[in-house]
Amino acid sequence: MSSKTRSWWGWGNVEDAVTGAERAEITRRTAEMLPGADLTVHQAPPVESFEVGPSRVRPPQGLVSLASADVRDRLAHSHGQAFRDIVRALLGQLPHVPDLVMRPTSEDQIVRVLDWCSDAGIAVVPFGGGSSVVGGVEPRVGDDYAGVVSLDMGSMDQVLEIDRTSRAALVQAGVFGPQLEDQLRPHGYSLRFFPQSFEFSTLGGWLATRAGGHFATNLTHIDDLTESMRVIAPSGVIESRRLPGSGAGPSPDRMFLGSEGSLGVITQAWVRLQDRPRWRAGASVAFADYDAGVRAVCALSQSGLNPANGRLLDPTEAFINAGAPTAVLVLGFESADHPVNAPTERALELCRDHGGTLTEEPRYTDTAGRAARTGAADTWRNSFVRMPYQRDALASQGMIVETFETACTWDRFDALRAAVNAAAQDAMRQLGTPGVVTCRFTHVYPDGPAPYFGIYAAGTWGRTVEQWDEIKAAVSDALISNGATITHHHAVGRDHRPWYDRQRPDLFAAALQAGKTVLDPSGILNPGVVIDPLRTS
Repeated sequence: MSSKTRSWWGWGNVEDAVTGAERAEITRRTAEMLPGADLTVHQAPPVESFEVGPSRVRPPQGLVSLASADVRDRLAHSHGQAFRDIVRALLGQLPHVPDLVMRPTSEDQIVRVLDWCSDAGIAVVPFGGGSSVVGGVEPRVGDDYAGVVSLDMGSMDQVLEIDRTSRAALVQAGVFGPQLEDQLRPHGYSLRFFPQSFEFSTLGGWLATRAGGHFATNLTHIDDLTESMRVIAPSGVIESRRLPGSGAGPSPDRMFLGSEGSLGVITQAWVRLQDRPRWRAGASVAFADYDAGVRAVCALSQSGLNPANGRLLDPTEAFINAGAPTAVLVLGFESADHPVNAPTERALELCRDHGGTLTEEPRYTDTAGRAARTGAADTWRNSFVRMPYQRDALASQGMIVETFETACTWDRFDALRAAVNAAAQDAMRQLGTPGVVTCRFTHVYPDGPAPYFGIYAAGTWGRTVEQWDEIKAAVSDALISNGATITHHHAVGRDHRPWYDRQRPDLFAAALQAGKTVLDPSGILNPGVVIDPLRTS
């Protein structure tokens, strides 16, 4: 277990925050990119300055030992990790705070919490690592409830069983990414699922949000690694059958994957494991023509080579995060079974056919646990890990630094990128917040990419949340109007609801709402995410 201290207001650990030379350097780069930006540093207020009222609810005697009413604990469970969450905390504006944080250690305790809350009209917000960037864990539930409980699953964190024959494991939902890998490593296995939030997110959170991992092709979403699930709803327990695949009607798992705790509390799942890789290859390919790089990645995604990593950074993204003057494709292959030289060479040949050039020779390793990254790939990876911390630092300096991700078919990408750029730039111009828009591919499929856009804009301190909300609304409209999805892997939460409602068919929404009335008849589970709350004044 880490000895570091989790930040109550920002990303990650207090000890890993951006300070000293690192802050000076990102401030210098930002000032160079956006001359005239006011980059004054603003500190987070002390916890004691928040006016947090006493808990409105009191648990029954048998649940008292699970409950915390500590102000710091409640504040840490009052928000996720989106830009708007971080800035509101910096401004001392966290109006929605749970009355209690409850930490069950067993399914029986979860049942008793749900029974109590159903009877008492108390909303329950399931909580994993709190890394939501869409308002998914914020207890913003309206006035129809006697109180709000944040149900922290972090105490249910064990690998319960490993099936070596089928190469699968039964895992409790509250396990954090590093803990999970630590428990699998002695057996030679890995889930091989590494979202950017890996260190600070849980298996249950990945399942509830249909999260996407770091590996860019083939098995990209947690859906692909889920064999079966066990869910506790106020109406009872649902457990799907362990199967490699089934054509027996709509899948029970599909109903709860992405449900964000609105239909039930995910307590455990059988997940598909992989042998830990031994052979690896890494390469970085530069493209002077970004459009040529897009065509190369399209061809690569349709080649059947399935690289472990295939992330294309546009020139602005490459410069900000890797110091490269051109578009860059970060490419990687790995296998537990065989050397990967041949598929790597074929992928590089394909890239050269589209005008790509190697920035340095590819690197190969055949030792388990040893990476095969090039210098550019290492620079990108280090930047990738530090991005959330740097985002917090820049947010405290009045910058608007946020991302939004989507997916579309290849034939729509050019028009989508142009529309998003135009919408973002127009919104920033109207707000008087000069900025830049970046783009990278986080995942690619044979039929389309998952573009991940970044906004870096000079905001006005005290108004950056409202300024971002306007930019976000403009680009979200552009996504939906151009046939893309409102999210590829960050879930719906409360922040994406207006556009998710436009994306999904109305009859499907009605069917989902009807399902909630059966599973959660009192409407206590995470009201407002995915579907409307059931309770009325």
